[in-house]
Amino acid sequence: MARARVMALGALSLAYPLLVYGALGRFEPRWLAGLLFVIALLRALSAGQKLWWFAAAGAGVLALVATVFNQAMPLKLYPALVNLVMLMVFGLSLRFPPTVVERLARLQQPDLPAAGVRYTRRVTQVWCAFFILNGSLATVTAVWASDQVWVLYNGFLAYVMIAVLFAGEWLVRQRVKAGHANG
Repeated sequence: MARARVMALGALSLAYPLLVYGALGRFEPRWLAGLLFVIALLRALSAGQKLWWFAAAGAGVLALVATVFNQAMPLKLYPALVNLVMLMVFGLSLRFPPTVVERLARLQQPDLPAAGVRYTRRVTQVWCAFFILNGSLATVTAVWASDQVWVLYNGFLAYVMIAVLFAGEWLVRQRVKAGHANG
């Protein structure tokens, strides 16, 4: 049951830009603000990490501004907020190891060698750079682009970029592992 809730929340979070875009023009932004806050609150409750409570508070502020001013802009800034929180999670793990990527790697390989720790640190740095780029583009599309460009980027292209980064890292990891096995 808990897994189904997490998957449903993940799907709802991924669909957020599409839901907002589909609802704009049909509903006033103040009514959509509740969707934003509920998604952020559910994510914070399910994650149990303090930074997701920070995100929920940020989403609450965005939802409040959208409600008070009946404007869509705060709703469109949510993807940028998520990237900021992810940057904080990954960035803080660089400052206070083990990194996020190392923790994930240790789930499959508990005795991760020193070279693996160095590699996971580098991958964490790459993800931080990605969150800076993606968050910047999410902000730019929210503030200066049309609703169509915003949903295209935040509801599709950002996910394609994430998939490319995952696939590219997996390919590099295979080469690195092979190099260590042969060397």
